[in-house]
Amino acid sequence: MQDYFISIFYSEEDGGYIADIPDLRFCSAFGETPEEALREVQIAKEAWLETARTGGKPIPKPMYRPAIYRLATPATFSAT
Repeated sequence: MQDYFISIFYSEEDGGYIADIPDLRFCSAFGETPEEALREVQIAKEAWLETARTGGKPIPKPMYRPAIYRLATPATFSAT
């Protein structure tokens, strides 16, 4: 099963970590640690999806991939 990509980064401005799901517009969360931000964005993701379902809104398929994975070919990750 493919799941949504989650980006976690430190925000100097906010003084903590931001977790973001690019495929789900405006779905992000804050935490004092990366683990807390991840837990919080998982909760936000479930709320986002439930709101879309109950509101009859389309739910996007997981599509976002960081540039490093879009540019790499399978041979790039070969063990040889």
